[in-house]
Amino acid sequence: MEIIAYEMKYVKDDIEKDIIPCIPFEQKYFQQYMKIYNACFYEMRKSLDIEPYNFLSDYKQISEKSKDIFLLVSREEIIGSVACYGSEIDDLIVNKKFQNKGYGKQLLLWGMNHIRQMSNEPILLHVAKWNEKALRLYEKVGFEIVNTERVR
Repeated sequence: MEIIAYEMKYVKDDIEKDIIPCIPFEQKYFQQYMKIYNACFYEMRKSLDIEPYNFLSDYKQISEKSKDIFLLVSREEIIGSVACYGSEIDDLIVNKKFQNKGYGKQLLLWGMNHIRQMSNEPILLHVAKWNEKALRLYEKVGFEIVNTERVR
């Protein structure tokens, strides 16, 4: 099965302000993060036949990257997360029970503002064509498709 992904870029100077407080990832949240991460990507991985469908299974998989992962937490429960690697946003996820409440947009804005504090480089992200909901969000916030990639 062919898999198409878009590389998207945000080049504007102004970024809408976020209204959420994110905290750096801590290992104590890993089990909860793993469940949310796998739940968020399961349908896409299954429909695109990318195995394993539940990709995240061991803290070692993210231990090197964890310093760039930020969590939105309420009463020790993860609402969502965003990773900021240099000027790239990755793995933006929202706990299923908190979806469709605007948290995805706020996490995206938080990540963009976090990146902008360190760099004026264009902000990048990649999204599978399959993930239409995320694609619409990114376009609404101001990202533009700059490249189409055939992943497989």
